[in-house]
Amino acid sequence: MNNILRRLDLNLLVTLDVLLAEQNVTRAAERLHFSQPSVSVHLAKLRDIFGDPLLLPGPRGMRPTARAESLREPLREALMSLERAVSPEAAFDPATAHNTWRIAATDYTESTVLLPALSGLRAAAPHTRIAVLEIMPPRLAKQAENGEIDLAFHITSPETAGFHERVLFTESYVLVGRKDHPRLKRRPTLAQFCALDHVIVSPDGGGFSGPTDAALAALGMKRHVALSVPHFLFVRSVLATTDLVSMQPLRLAKHWPEMRCVAPPVEVPGYEMSMYWHERVHRDPAHRWLRDFIAQAV
Repeated sequence: MNNILRRLDLNLLVTLDVLLAEQNVTRAAERLHFSQPSVSVHLAKLRDIFGDPLLLPGPRGMRPTARAESLREPLREALMSLERAVSPEAAFDPATAHNTWRIAATDYTESTVLLPALSGLRAAAPHTRIAVLEIMPPRLAKQAENGEIDLAFHITSPETAGFHERVLFTESYVLVGRKDHPRLKRRPTLAQFCALDHVIVSPDGGGFSGPTDAALAALGMKRHVALSVPHFLFVRSVLATTDLVSMQPLRLAKHWPEMRCVAPPVEVPGYEMSMYWHERVHRDPAHRWLRDFIAQAV
C-alpha cells in the first residue's frame, strides 16, 4: 500500500472518482475540465498503479471491474474527508458552540477581566465551558504550546515573549483600608504613609517589596510591610478586620464597598494588563470570537 501511495497523486484519485461516477471518459473530462486525452492518460496511470483495468468498454460507455467497485465508496469517503479538512473554516456560531476554553488567571484578573465578561459570555455562548487555571508564568509557554491553556491574563514579562498580545486596560494604584480606619480619614502625608503597617500581594510568595517600595526608595523613603500574601482575596479580609493598609489596583478596590480608597502620597507607576495567546490558536474562529468578546466586555 505504501508503494501505491508514493506513486499516486491527488489528481489521479479525483479522476478515478469521477470516472467511477460517470463511467465515460468524455463526460468525466467535461466534469473535470480536462481534455479527453488527459483523462485517458490518467486512466492509463491508474491501471498501471493498481494492476487492474479498472474500467472496461461496455455497451453504454464503460463498466467498472470488481477492483474498481471495491474502491468506489472508500475513495469517495476519503476525498470528502480530505475536502472537509482543507476547506475554509466555517464561521463560529457561539449560540450552538460547545467549546471548552482554558484560561490562566490570578484572582485579580478573575475579578477584573473574567467577571465583567462572564454574564454576557454565558448569554451569547450558553453551551460553552470555561476552566480557570491558576497562572504559573514560568510554565505559560509550555502550557500554551501543548494546548493546556487557550488564554492567559498577565502583565508584560519575559514569560510572555513570543505570545500574541492584546492590551486590555491600564491599571493604577490606590491606598486602601477599612472604611473607618482612623488614619485614612484624609489623604496621609508621605511620612504618615510610611508609618502605616502595609500588606502586600506577592504572587511568587513571600516578597516584601514591590513597585511602591521602588517609588519610595527613589525618594529616600521606606515603608513598613507587615504582611505578605499570595492572593488578593485574603487581602480584602485582612483589611476589613485590621488596621493594616494596602496599595491595591483601582479596578479591584473600587468594588470593595466596605473599604476606603484614598490617593497615595507617592506616585507609583501603573501597568498594562494584557491578554496572551499562542500562535497555535491565533487564527481559530472560535478563539478570535472569545478574545474579541472579552476585550469588548472589559
